[in-house]
Amino acid sequence: MKYLMILGLVFLGFKNQAQSLYSQLEKVSSFDQIEYPFEVHKQKLSNNIEIAYMDEGKGNQTILFIHGLGSYAPAWKKTIEGLKSNYRCIAIDLPGFGRSSKGNYPCSMSFYATIVHEVLDSLSLDQVILAGHSMGGQISIVATLKKPERVQKLMLVSPAGIETFTEGEKDWFRTAITAKGIMLTPLNSIEENLGHNFYKFPKDAEYMIKDRYAMTGCGDDFLWYCKANERSIQGMVNEPVIRDLSKLNVPTLLVFGESDKLIPNRYLHGGSTSDVGEKAARQIKQSELVMVKKAGHFVMFEKAELVNGRMLEFLGSNTL
Repeated sequence: MKYLMILGLVFLGFKNQAQSLYSQLEKVSSFDQIEYPFEVHKQKLSNNIEIAYMDEGKGNQTILFIHGLGSYAPAWKKTIEGLKSNYRCIAIDLPGFGRSSKGNYPCSMSFYATIVHEVLDSLSLDQVILAGHSMGGQISIVATLKKPERVQKLMLVSPAGIETFTEGEKDWFRTAITAKGIMLTPLNSIEENLGHNFYKFPKDAEYMIKDRYAMTGCGDDFLWYCKANERSIQGMVNEPVIRDLSKLNVPTLLVFGESDKLIPNRYLHGGSTSDVGEKAARQIKQSELVMVKKAGHFVMFEKAELVNGRMLEFLGSNTL
């Protein structure tokens, strides 16, 4: 009886927490109304694409942060807070996401890599450190391979594109995740999907749920956001980087959460995240692998102090 009472109190606590969160949920009519942790700037690129970005800190070196699939620049807020005293930190919203422009974009990894270099050109940045999370890691790799002379170092957090998929698995991805399905995702599934990104969902990540719900009120721009997700998934499976890792010739930090529920894909593959990380580290010439205990896919958010410390160590070293 005592055990059942304890379970009931735990359930009631979760229920009250969820009700408290849901009572604060509001839709917005524009992505620009979503709150960001730092001041947002806008930069015009080619083809009428407008990039939103946060620009914090000062230093002799600049880090350009690239978010993952379905995400946005605020996902890097704890990393920026930890590194901005030593480095200029620029976090962008990719086209189709966050406060950047929405439209009929191809959303391939090559397209986004070109956008990264356009951003550097527009901000008069000759060389930077690239930091990418998940899909952003895959984009960072492609961008580095395109113009290696512009990248001083790479920091890849839970990078995508390293896991190997068969042609049949690629076809499954192309058909299973659609813009319509994303658009119709119910609130409880939004919460569940975001929860899979963490070892234990932290309370200070609740803004991600609020923002994901808020953007459903953005009309056509939300539809284009959903299409950007669908096309980005296709872009990720169409341009894997596993065979190109040996071509990277810049110091590279690889960071994974040991309890990542997304890498490797839990529906299609067995194995562990450590297997994927070690596979990447073996192929990248100048690489350092960090596996973080009790952390999931958003390891840089969940274990910010530890990850920031390892990043500062890596960035402060001249050699690996």
